[in-house]
Amino acid sequence: MSFADNLKQLPGISHLEAIQLLDAQGNIVATIEHKPGQIGSLTIYNHLAQFFGLINAEAAARGVELYAEHADDARQNPGKHPNIDRLLNFPAEGGNLHVKHVFAL
Repeated sequence: MSFADNLKQLPGISHLEAIQLLDAQGNIVATIEHKPGQIGSLTIYNHLAQFFGLINAEAAARGVELYAEHADDARQNPGKHPNIDRLLNFPAEGGNLHVKHVFAL
C-alpha cells in the first residue's frame, strides 16, 4: 500500500499537539508536531507508540513499512526525511525511545 493508504488505516491524531521522543534518561531527542509536513509522521509515530508501547527495533521496522514510498526516498536522500531516517538508523543508534503524547487543548 502507499503512504496515503497506510495513513487512512491508522488512528486519528486530532487530539494531539505533538509527540516527544525521549531517550532512556528522559531527555527529549525529537518532537513531531501537528503541523503541515509532519502530520503523516505524527500519525505513524502515534500508531507505533500505541501498538508497541515505545519505539524499539520492531516498531522502527514497522514504521519504515508504513512510510512506503517515502522510505525509499529517504534511503536515497539521507537527511531529507529526519523522522524516517530515525527509524531507518534505529538499530545503529541503539536504545529504545519512549513516547510522550502532548495533547491539544
